[in-house]
Amino acid sequence: MAAQVIIIHSRDNVAIALRDLKKGEELVLPDGRPLYISTDITYSHKVSLEDIPAGGAIIKYGEIIGEAKGPIRKGEWVHTHNLDIEDKKR
Repeated sequence: MAAQVIIIHSRDNVAIALRDLKKGEELVLPDGRPLYISTDITYSHKVSLEDIPAGGAIIKYGEIIGEAKGPIRKGEWVHTHNLDIEDKKR
């Protein structure tokens, strides 16, 4: 079976969709864990691998790329509507 998502770094709490993912699908992650998709997710967008509380760190590439604007549930789409990316170049 071809991979459905890619987890870039072992610290990441998001994965990248390798195809459009549909609400209600259940995937098997590369490490064998199941992941229930709770919202439609477009190809190349992020999906949460765990429940993330409001203000919690979003980790991709093993680095914090922003924080959750509100609670994000495992299997949800992670994008600008629920991810606050702080400009670190100030």
